[in-house]
Amino acid sequence: MFFSKGFLGTSAPFYLDLATIYFAILPFLLAISIYFAIKKEYNKHFLSQAIILGITLFIVVIFEIGVRITGGFIEYSKYSNISFDFMVIFLVIHILIAIAAVGGWLYLFISSYKDYVHRKLNPKKHKKMGKAIFLALTVSSIMGIFIYLFLFVF
Repeated sequence: MFFSKGFLGTSAPFYLDLATIYFAILPFLLAISIYFAIKKEYNKHFLSQAIILGITLFIVVIFEIGVRITGGFIEYSKYSNISFDFMVIFLVIHILIAIAAVGGWLYLFISSYKDYVHRKLNPKKHKKMGKAIFLALTVSSIMGIFIYLFLFVF
C-alpha cells in the first residue's frame, strides 16, 4: 500500500504523497496549537503539541523507511528536469534545518514538561524557542514540498 502509486497524480509513491500532504498542513496544525497557548489554554497547547509531535515522528519514520526501500533521492532524481547538483545542495540544507527543527522541538517539549512539573517554566524563554522552532519547521516543510515538486512535477 505505502509503495503503490500515490494520490496526487504524480509518479510518487503513496508514502511520499502522504508525507508531503502532512508537512504541507503541519504549520497550520502548529499555529492552532500555538493559538491555544496565546489563549492561555495550556493543557490544550500541551496535548496538541504531544499529538502533533507524535504524528510528525510517525510520518518521518514512514518516510525514512520508504526512502530506504525504494531507492530514495538518487533514484527519484533520475527522472527530474531540475539540476542534480542544485537538488543535492537544496536537500542537504533541508535535512540540516529539519534535524535542527525536530531536535529542537523534542528538546523544548521534554524540557518544558519537566520545567512545568517542577514549576520552573520560563515563559519568555519557551516562547522565544517556540517561535524559532515554528519558523524552522515551517521552512523545512516548505522545502520538503519543493523537493517533492522538483522530483515529481518539474
